[in-house]
Amino acid sequence: MECSISMAINKIATQQTGLEGTAPFMVGEQLKDICKSDARVAELILQDLDIPEMSITEAEKKIKAYADKHKTGNFSCVTPLVADGILREFYGLHKPTAGAAELGVAVSDTTTQGKIIDLADFLG
Repeated sequence: MECSISMAINKIATQQTGLEGTAPFMVGEQLKDICKSDARVAELILQDLDIPEMSITEAEKKIKAYADKHKTGNFSCVTPLVADGILREFYGLHKPTAGAAELGVAVSDTTTQGKIIDLADFLG
């Protein structure tokens, strides 16, 4: 599992090359933190980063769209917690539940006990 974390971090670092000081670079930094917190999440991100439409640059566009939609005058801000939620949604990752609802992050119901999950629903 630790291998998945380091491989994901290395792949993110590769995508960050030449982007230093930009918003996509910062997305990469936040993704690294997310990977460090959960090896299963790191494995999913590792796989997703092979898809051009799932790059850190594309993920940053989702955060920018949120900022643009919530702009007040010439000002917009996306807190790290909100950006975390956007990134987790973009990459299809589970969301942390402790206190997230109180801080404005949507939390989905992950209870599956007694329910049938059809894996075909997740295939694109």
